[in-house]
Amino acid sequence: MKTWREMRGFPVAVQLLLVNQLGVNTGFYLLIPYLATHLGENLGMSAAVVGIVLGVRNLSQQGLFIIGGSASDRLGARGVIIAGCALRTVGFGLFALGDGLPVLLAASVLSGLAGALFNPAVRAYLAQEAGERKAEAFALFNVFATTGALIGPLLGSVLLLVDFRTSALTAAGIFAVLTVAQALVLPARKVEPSGTGVLGDWREVLGNRAFLAFALAMVGMFTLENQLYLLLPDGAREATGWDGAAGIVFLVGTVANLALQLRITRRLKSRGSRAGWIAVGLAVMGLAFLPPALVAGARSPGWLDAGPVLLGALLLYLGVMVASPFVMELIPRFGRPELTGTYFGIFYVVSGIAAAVGNTVVGWAMDAGESGAHAWLPWLCCAVFGLASAGGVAWLHRNGALPADPTPTAPAKAEQRSTA
Repeated sequence: MKTWREMRGFPVAVQLLLVNQLGVNTGFYLLIPYLATHLGENLGMSAAVVGIVLGVRNLSQQGLFIIGGSASDRLGARGVIIAGCALRTVGFGLFALGDGLPVLLAASVLSGLAGALFNPAVRAYLAQEAGERKAEAFALFNVFATTGALIGPLLGSVLLLVDFRTSALTAAGIFAVLTVAQALVLPARKVEPSGTGVLGDWREVLGNRAFLAFALAMVGMFTLENQLYLLLPDGAREATGWDGAAGIVFLVGTVANLALQLRITRRLKSRGSRAGWIAVGLAVMGLAFLPPALVAGARSPGWLDAGPVLLGALLLYLGVMVASPFVMELIPRFGRPELTGTYFGIFYVVSGIAAAVGNTVVGWAMDAGESGAHAWLPWLCCAVFGLASAGGVAWLHRNGALPADPTPTAPAKAEQRSTA
């Protein structure tokens, strides 16, 4: 109930973007986790071809975030968000209707490009609309995103009892509804010119050394968040000997997120510096991988061994809850408001590339630890990533490289804004 009351305190545009993120993650996780199985088992494609299709989707998204960010600044976030959701509707529809490799590659490109468009645009629009309440807005954003990431796989597993095409068409339908809702409800905002060309915008952002250092320091956050879909579910399955144990990891995180996210953000924003809390959150994320390391490679799976894995999942979610809203709040403050979308876009490009390297290291450690004698290795790698990122952010903060916290407004004015 508190989540809904907090949500109603924001403008209609922010409320729509929060619901939009719930739908985006529901539609995405309804389909993408099951795509590899469909390509390999239903369509009989080789592992190499499956890897190409999935890789094209990921590359077209990660590599083009800068395009979505710049388009948001130049054309307005509203139109870019609508275009992104429309493209994903088409892309997911092609996954349902096409079996040939050219159609599947086109679907991968379109669905990846869609994410590259609306991801930075949504965050830029949210940052601009939330005003001085950015931290709370991004905290709610995290709640809705996490909830969608739980609902999506659950709904997808049910729809797969019919067939994959039903799942893909349902996902496409969700994005079609989101496209229409945004076109009807999301207000258009005047676009302030940046005063330079697109290349000039990119040069300005890439020339901001403090921003680039911060983006690189965040490699731990993105690498470790990805382990919610790789290492932690795998650890839960190995610890219990039950394939369904992976779902408990997501359930624990969603319940914790709904119960604690807003409380954590509200309390921490008025106590200490935002950058300091980002470093603390990253450290908690790193330490989250130590309890599962204690039971890694257990020879006799049992529910007793699931305790450390679930504890690790809970700590990881808590670390994200501490750090993520303040990270999203901090990014626009590195530069001019006219370049908010570009900053978000380049942030995701830089940190995404760095995280891809980190995930490669974790994957190598998982392969090296399969023998059992070194089963703790991937968990230790993740702990090192988290603690190194925490140290990097703390060092940047200590040296004054990060933007200062926003100056709090008087209580009367803040209250007046929150009820407007």
